[in-house]
Amino acid sequence: MKTIAIIGGGITGVTTAYALAKRGFKVTLLERHRYAAMETSFANGGQLSASNAEVWNHSGTIVKGLKWMLKNDAPLLVNPKPSWHKLSWFAEFIAAIPHYRDNTIATAKLAVAARQHLFSWADEEGIDFDLKREGILHIYRNREGFERAAEVSKLLALGGLPRRAVTPEEMRAIEPTLAGQYYGGHYTESDSSGDIHKFTTGLAQAAQRLGVELRFGQRVTAMHADATGATVTVEQDGGDDTSRYDAVVVCAGTASRAMASMLGDHVNVYPVKGYSITVHLDDAASQAAAPNVSLLDDATKLVCSRLGEDRFRVAGTAEFNGFNRDIRADRIAPLLNWVQQCFPGVSTRNVTPWAGLRPMTPDLMPRVGRGKAPTVFYNTGHGHLGWTLSAATADIIAETVLSALGAPCSNVGQRTAQALKMA
Repeated sequence: MKTIAIIGGGITGVTTAYALAKRGFKVTLLERHRYAAMETSFANGGQLSASNAEVWNHSGTIVKGLKWMLKNDAPLLVNPKPSWHKLSWFAEFIAAIPHYRDNTIATAKLAVAARQHLFSWADEEGIDFDLKREGILHIYRNREGFERAAEVSKLLALGGLPRRAVTPEEMRAIEPTLAGQYYGGHYTESDSSGDIHKFTTGLAQAAQRLGVELRFGQRVTAMHADATGATVTVEQDGGDDTSRYDAVVVCAGTASRAMASMLGDHVNVYPVKGYSITVHLDDAASQAAAPNVSLLDDATKLVCSRLGEDRFRVAGTAEFNGFNRDIRADRIAPLLNWVQQCFPGVSTRNVTPWAGLRPMTPDLMPRVGRGKAPTVFYNTGHGHLGWTLSAATADIIAETVLSALGAPCSNVGQRTAQALKMA
């Protein structure tokens, strides 16, 4: 039986482990934390949002970023302190602007393809993750934002995703608890929401039942690969432990750049910090006043999702500040203010703040495919759509590994692979 090492125990690592185990591989997952899904997959916005497939490589993003640069509470914040990594990333980001249309369509196709895998896995394994299949409503306060979203909807339609415009009256019928004045909205009935941490930990347990070895507290310190396999060294109990595998798949999130460097590859993933708050709905009034439909506010770049009866998640913003994981009060404040404005009946007395680093490539397309060595593979760089895309990219990379190690691809993997250019 072929042995595969997976580096990283977040959503992409766990879905990859599961997809490979289903194909008969002997899989070992190496994660530096004590549990799965303890970094970016811990407390995101909770959306499975094909409707948010638009990539950021647009001239308007550059203009907004420059305008917001000196505002601490801006949706997009860039630390002006230069670094080679940051400068090279932004240079590639700008170079990818001509591919905005094609990449948005490709991402939408991939997100649609991911749904069938994720829902079928959850059903098959009996994973409860507070799933709500009530759609996602994008809200707009002015005509300019609403009409620009209509153009994005055309691209999403080309990717196989229907999204319809709705009036303010229709918006309130979709989500009656939403307060405020709006020009209009765009509603995607086929989108959904849930708890990424619950899903990832549940799937990790399912992968373990399939024979995946979950090794936690494993910090990878060295890797080497050649035509015959890959060697991975981890720091364990104060010493080094080295193991040999037939192949390695890097699913290490923001650490993927450093991991790829060990293997002689360049993976330009930058850590883009996002914040969230989990509002604990401790009283009946707050539970009644919180939304059931997941929302995205384009002006503030915030999303929200209802997680069961007693939790409400609000997340968003983008901060380019290296590997800084500080939870800043001035970045949490806009999330609290948004709740008070849009859902004034929800108490924010009991709130848990969080910050995580999104692994983003310059063109916002995940790196899914082979490395330079024939035994090295990557499934990383999913940015703000890690959960949304993970089931499809796991299927793609599992089929790629299967093919590389001498077995034919299945039709399912071939169909899914068409949605993404292989790196």
